[in-house]
Amino acid sequence: MRQTKGSAVPKLMGKIRRQSGYEFAAVRRSTGRALRHSGPERATAVQALKAAGAAMAAWALAAFWIESPMALMAPWTALVLVDTTVYRSLRACVQQMVIISVGAVWASAAMYLTRGSTLPAMAVSLPPLMLIAGYRRLGAQGVYGATTALFVIAYGSYQPGQIGHRLLETLIGAVIGLSVNAFVLPPVRLNDVGANLHSLAMECAGLLRAIADGLEEPWGPSQAEAWEDRATRLHRGVRAVSEARHKTVESVRLNPGRRLRRPHRTPPPTPDTDRRWQSVVHHLTALTRTLSGVAARSHGLSAPPDRFTNDYAALTHAVSRLCQEQAEALACPGSGNAEPGHGQAAEAWRQYEQMLGRLQTQADPARTVVSGGLLVEIRQLLLSLTPAQARDVSSGPRGARPAA
Repeated sequence: MRQTKGSAVPKLMGKIRRQSGYEFAAVRRSTGRALRHSGPERATAVQALKAAGAAMAAWALAAFWIESPMALMAPWTALVLVDTTVYRSLRACVQQMVIISVGAVWASAAMYLTRGSTLPAMAVSLPPLMLIAGYRRLGAQGVYGATTALFVIAYGSYQPGQIGHRLLETLIGAVIGLSVNAFVLPPVRLNDVGANLHSLAMECAGLLRAIADGLEEPWGPSQAEAWEDRATRLHRGVRAVSEARHKTVESVRLNPGRRLRRPHRTPPPTPDTDRRWQSVVHHLTALTRTLSGVAARSHGLSAPPDRFTNDYAALTHAVSRLCQEQAEALACPGSGNAEPGHGQAAEAWRQYEQMLGRLQTQADPARTVVSGGLLVEIRQLLLSLTPAQARDVSSGPRGARPAA
C-alpha cells in the first residue's frame, strides 16, 4: 500500500525524537564516564583542554615576542596539532608546515602577478591549491594550503616580510602544539579498546533487555522500528573499537610518555574479542530487522504464536543477562574472570533447546518459518556470546541442528 503524506510525517517526527533521545542519552553517559573514571571520554576532555592551552600560549608568544600584527597562524596551528596521538601530531606538523608554506608563497606570487587584485589572485591560486589538497599523503592537512592563501590574499599581506611573519607564526604554533601534546600528559591510549568494547557490550545488553521487555507486552511497528534503529547505531560502536585499536598501536610510537605510563595499564583485549562483538552486532541487527518485518507484516510475514513470543522474551532475557556478564568482564579485565557466563550460558542454551523442540509442534507453516528465523538469530547470538568452556558443559552442541 502506498504511504500517504499524512502517515509519513508522524513517522519522520518519531524517528527524529528517537534520534534526539539517543544523542542526549549518549552525551549524558559520556559526561558521566568522563567524571567518574579514566577512559576515552576523559582522554578527549584532556586533549581539548591541552589544545586550548596550546593555542593561547602560541598566540601570546607570537603577539608579544615577534609582535605579529594578526598572530592568527600560531594559535591556529597549535590548536590543530594537539592530536589524539603524538605520532599523529608529528606527522601533521610536517604536513602542515609544507602545505602552509606552499599556500603562502603561492598566494604571494598570485598577488604579485595580478598586481594586488583580490579576485584574480584567488582565481590563480585557489584551484591548484585545492587540487593539491586532494593529495592523499597530505591527509586532512591538505586544505590548509588553500585557507592560508585566502588569509594572505584577503588581508593583502603578501610582501616577503609579511610572508616571513606568517611562516614564523606557523613554526611557533607547530612547536608549541607538538610540545604540549608530547610532554603534557602525553596520550597513551592503551585502555581505549577495552573501554569501547565495554560500551558496545553494554549497548548490546541494553538492546536485548529492551526487546525482551517489549515482547512481554503488546508491541507494534513503532517499537520494532526503534529496536532496529538502536541495532543500526551499534555499528558506530564497532567502528569505534576498530579505530581505538589502531590508535592503541599508534599511541606508543615516538611517545616520550610510553615508558612512564604503560606499566600501570592493562593490555587491551585480543583482536578475537573485537570480531566476537562484531558478530553479536551483526546478528542483533538481523534479529531486529526480522522483528520489524513481522510487526509491519512486510512480505507476508506472520506473527509467531503468543506462547512462542512469551518464551522468546524469556530466552532473550537470558541472553541479555549473559551479554551483561560479558560486558562487566570487559570492564574488569584483570579480575581473573575473563570467561564469565557459564551458568547463564547453560540456562540460555536450555531454554533455546526447549523452544526448538516445541517449534516442531507448530501447525502453521508460515508462522513456523518466522519462528525458526528468530531462533536461528538467537542461536547465532549464543554462539558468539558463549565461552567455549561453558558451551561444552551446556546443551549448545545439540542446538547445532537446523532451527526450522
